[in-house]
Amino acid sequence: MAAKRLRGIPGNVESKGRRMRRNLQAAAWMAALPAAAMAQTVVPDGQTVPFYDFSTDSQLQARGPALAPTEQADDNERVADGTIVRRPSSVTRGPGSSIQVTGQPSQQGGAATILADDLTLGADNTITASNGVVIWYQGARLVASRVTYDGTTGAATIDGPIHLTQPGTAGSEDEMVLIADSAQLDRNMQDGILRGARLVLARELQLAARQVRREGEGRFTRLDNVVTSSCRVCAEDPTPLWEIRARSVVHDAQTQQLLFDRPRLRLMGVTVGALPWISAPDPSVERMTGFLRPAFRTTSRLGFGIKLPYFITLGDHADLTVTPYVAASRTRTLELRYRQAFSNGAMEWSGALSRDDIDPDETRGYLFGAARFELPRGYNLSLQVQMASDRAYLLDYDISDADRLWSGVTLDRVRRDRLVWARIGNYESLREDEPASLAPAQVADAYWARRWTPERLGGIANLQWSLHAHRRPSSVDRDGRDMARGSLGLNWQRSEILPGGLVGQVETQVNADFYRIRQDSEYEDWIARAYPTLATELRWPLARHAKGVTQLLEPIIQIVWSPKRESQDKVPNEDSRLIEFDEGNLFSLNRFPGADARESGFRANVGLAWTRIDPAGWSIGLTAGRVFRNTVDTAFSSSGPLGGKSSDWLLAAHYSDSSGLAIANRALFDNSFSISRNELRAGWYNEKVMLSAGYLWMDTDEREARLEDVSELTATAGWQITDGWWGTAETRYDFASDRAQKAEIGMQYRNECVTLEMALERRFTSSDNLTPDTSFDLGIRLGGFGKQKAGPGTVARRACLR
Repeated sequence: MAAKRLRGIPGNVESKGRRMRRNLQAAAWMAALPAAAMAQTVVPDGQTVPFYDFSTDSQLQARGPALAPTEQADDNERVADGTIVRRPSSVTRGPGSSIQVTGQPSQQGGAATILADDLTLGADNTITASNGVVIWYQGARLVASRVTYDGTTGAATIDGPIHLTQPGTAGSEDEMVLIADSAQLDRNMQDGILRGARLVLARELQLAARQVRREGEGRFTRLDNVVTSSCRVCAEDPTPLWEIRARSVVHDAQTQQLLFDRPRLRLMGVTVGALPWISAPDPSVERMTGFLRPAFRTTSRLGFGIKLPYFITLGDHADLTVTPYVAASRTRTLELRYRQAFSNGAMEWSGALSRDDIDPDETRGYLFGAARFELPRGYNLSLQVQMASDRAYLLDYDISDADRLWSGVTLDRVRRDRLVWARIGNYESLREDEPASLAPAQVADAYWARRWTPERLGGIANLQWSLHAHRRPSSVDRDGRDMARGSLGLNWQRSEILPGGLVGQVETQVNADFYRIRQDSEYEDWIARAYPTLATELRWPLARHAKGVTQLLEPIIQIVWSPKRESQDKVPNEDSRLIEFDEGNLFSLNRFPGADARESGFRANVGLAWTRIDPAGWSIGLTAGRVFRNTVDTAFSSSGPLGGKSSDWLLAAHYSDSSGLAIANRALFDNSFSISRNELRAGWYNEKVMLSAGYLWMDTDEREARLEDVSELTATAGWQITDGWWGTAETRYDFASDRAQKAEIGMQYRNECVTLEMALERRFTSSDNLTPDTSFDLGIRLGGFGKQKAGPGTVARRACLR
């Protein structure tokens, strides 16, 4: 599929380089500003965004990179079956095919506005403006003490101090400031010499030089005897944290590159390295071929190592990252990542091949790929590929903690009243307690649903059908059971407001299933069953408002009936092994997550909800409920929270306030207050604290393959230690086994010119193929070269004495 140019509207519709070049043709003082075309380049993560320009018909067209910034691992989703859905880099799009440009015309000519105390027309055909000279021309502002224009030769002389800016870009990433003592421009109004100049790019990178020369009709800006740094320089202590001193630096406004001749890197005034030459992107660059920042990594299994990624642009809509990884002569690894954007989607492939001392005689590796495309009539097609030589490889090389891999194709379409979803693929289990021959491998699913309002009955009706099939590699009876299922469901519900403020609702549904079972003598080959369900619900919402406090109280009762499950309807339960019981499904007609198991019999769902909203900005809520049955439903475990004639009590509470703190707890307990399950979650999010923590307790349950109690804590935190310092911590602790599964602590320091990142991680997991492992990662990034993402917390800045 060929890549097409995307159309859209940018925040800045015309490149600064083009504006600057027009300005320089009209006024001599404008030749002093380096042009700043929005070309493509690379940042430490290899990001890409669209490049917009004017076409001849004055419409906006996108003609540049269409890949979005590099996705992070957190952008992937773990779905209910334990697999991870990887998302390809998204495509940047505009709101329409074309946008008419309005505003000021872009003609070459145009009058400049001059403000000065004195303006003199000389007899020798010269014009002199002096004393507080301020000149505005097409978005640029020049401040100088004196400007002299020679009408005969076309030369312009500017006396400083000179200060040239674009007020419209002040404070933005496109801001450029040029300060000089004096300037002399030649006839072409583009080129010239500036003395005692300092150039500031995007408010990040400063270049100070004795002399600045502009050449190539304003494209090239050459600085001689230059000092470059993004650190703040104080008059009392002019030595920055780091600086690059060079014989010359050439800034190419078209490619947005900086070319250093004989550069020397100095740290706190001490030279630590030198090269004959080096090129780097300026702060406005998004995407460019070149080396990314190196990463240093030390692990107990691989030793000390270094990664040196090299980013390659393959046109405007594709790129390739090649990363060699060498660690203490214990591994030789080559990592690859390929991305491409299309007019209707994007794809991303990543993989690696390794030869290491962990498995000396084996070539280890992995391949992950993801793609998503928009099809006609609102359909979306997704592709995912996940393969790995072993799970230990994914953990050893810090790729993923996935223990089930899924590869396949998905087709979906979502509308207001219709849903179509289908996928087919292959599962690969990496779990040691789940033999590959006994787990479903090839799986296919399809689902269709429609919702509408019946004309005579009113309310809402839903019709859905689904298909499911899976196959196991084993041919052994029972262990190699293969199954296919077709299901059809019809649901209708209607609610009305009754006298006294009561809200009544009736609901009915019919579900029919057809099964084909192979390689399991315990079940019939063909099974057909149908389950009708009737339900009525009554709510009484009550509200009270006094002294700014609002309280809501709502008692609810729901009566549900469906025929008792018969023995001839027995089918293998493949998709409803793990059952949740919470406030979200307390009033559901069926609490099983899949279709293989369904609730039956006569039951009553009873609950009470209370919420208090305080004007101080906090709120609290409680939900309590229970399920009562006339007979025991054998579909549930007798020891589970939904077993017996009455379920465990459900009590859920939540709290939130304006400071960003949120707490939620859900507990299940019996009449003797013995807790069978409890889940506590807390979150706190503001500028200085990011906290997410959860604690889970679950009793043993053989029906859910849980042979031991679960008592586990997971927590992720980030906090502002002090200005510039941001700390992170993550842990997963198993109280039942009295050991941690994972622990990680990280630290980041950021100031205006450097970012230092380090992380220490310990993985305690051990098995026949896995051993505990400790890793340390270190990354250093100098500011001012390529666009960089803003991190959490504040930035430390050097304070200057006044």
